[in-house]
Amino acid sequence: MHIIIVTGLSGAGKSQTLHTLEDQGYYCVDNLPIELLESLFKTERILKQYKIAIGIDVRCGTGCINSFPVFAQQLKKKYAIDIIYLHANKNILLKRYDESRRRHPLSTPKQTLSDSISQEEHLLFPIREISDLQIDTSHTGIYELASLIKNQICITSDFQLSLTFQSFGFKYGTPSDSDFLFDVRCLPNPYWEPSLRQHSGKEDAVKKWLDQQPLVQDMKNNLIDLLQKWLPHFIENQRAYLTVSIGCTGGHHRSVYLTEKLAEYFQQQEMSAIIVSHRELQK
Repeated sequence: MHIIIVTGLSGAGKSQTLHTLEDQGYYCVDNLPIELLESLFKTERILKQYKIAIGIDVRCGTGCINSFPVFAQQLKKKYAIDIIYLHANKNILLKRYDESRRRHPLSTPKQTLSDSISQEEHLLFPIREISDLQIDTSHTGIYELASLIKNQICITSDFQLSLTFQSFGFKYGTPSDSDFLFDVRCLPNPYWEPSLRQHSGKEDAVKKWLDQQPLVQDMKNNLIDLLQKWLPHFIENQRAYLTVSIGCTGGHHRSVYLTEKLAEYFQQQEMSAIIVSHRELQK
């Protein structure tokens, strides 16, 4: 039995995540009080399920949320459980609530929406700290989120580790869901070649140019050596998800090129399920 607990900030995409998991064959239960979790796993109907997803958030109450970290550790001794935490930038959440006109679960007549989001972040911080996978949906639409959930969580192979390589641009902020983050702004930049400026690191002209840069190849080989050494230790430690972020200035050339190269190399190693994401190219 594989159990996924979906939690995180209101407005960050929990409902969409549960819908996607349900479409992928998971038996989904939303807004379940924590004290009912243990009894849920003992019911005959649930015991027949191979894949289960449970949504838990602040709607279950402050006491419930405060007790969750200890309870989760107890559950992990008995079941295969992954805790997925979704979050987003506060300004993005404010915009989403403004567009949807929905009420935040912690809203009161005497508290602003911004204060409610801050309160929720504070309440859920201990759960975020023990989560197995954190997903920042600030720049992710519903279709991109559905694709990410299917590719990163709904893995049907026997791989023990889901390894994500993602490119980004520092000028747009660093991703908050990184386990490893590498800055490659020190490398030669195709942006300053007029004929390459409008192309990305996935295109042949840019790839050919970067293939010929010794510093770029040194960086690529160094990153491969580092990850090659340490990935087996993460797998031995039962790590289920790992995200490697590569950043350049704009997130279109060097970081994209290296992300593709790393993903290609480790795909051939057949040691983990590989996912590739280019944050700035998806905008």
